[in-house]
Amino acid sequence: MLILLDQDGVLADFEGGFYAAWTARQHEFPAIPLEARRVFHLVAEYPPDLSELVMETYSAPGFFRDLKPIPGALDAIRDLLELGHDVRICTAPINQYRNCVPEKFEWVERHLGHEFTSRIVLTKDKTLVHGDVLVDDKPEVTGGIKPFWQHIVYDQPYNRHVAGPRLTWANWREVLGKISPAAG
Repeated sequence: MLILLDQDGVLADFEGGFYAAWTARQHEFPAIPLEARRVFHLVAEYPPDLSELVMETYSAPGFFRDLKPIPGALDAIRDLLELGHDVRICTAPINQYRNCVPEKFEWVERHLGHEFTSRIVLTKDKTLVHGDVLVDDKPEVTGGIKPFWQHIVYDQPYNRHVAGPRLTWANWREVLGKISPAAG
């Protein structure tokens, strides 16, 4: 099975990284904890007058490179590969891409090895990428075409309003075991 995994919010702890970076800057407006998040786009959780500061925080040098792995994610990738699956990281860069793009590659190299960087698919439109499943924390993944993959929502507080298969690194075997690969 060809499994596409989103990077931020699925493999890399974007939320924890932002919370720590925002808190370290000691803003008057407190960081919103993950459990209190209700919408996918982080910037929408903060007052509009803080939008630029929010974007500056997650586009700062080192932000993406230094994100911690989500517990269980790296072991799950290794297990999926051992089971014979083709695993790819399908990730979208932020619009302030200067630091984001190279740091996504650096993150993968640091946590999965240099060889795994060849398994990165960097795209703003994930519907153009072929696969059997896309595991993504974004509640609805849209783009230019009807996707070839089945969307499996990686469980986060801000996407719990979405119905359908939900995956965590604790239940991935059960959830992915119910998926039939797409006919070639």
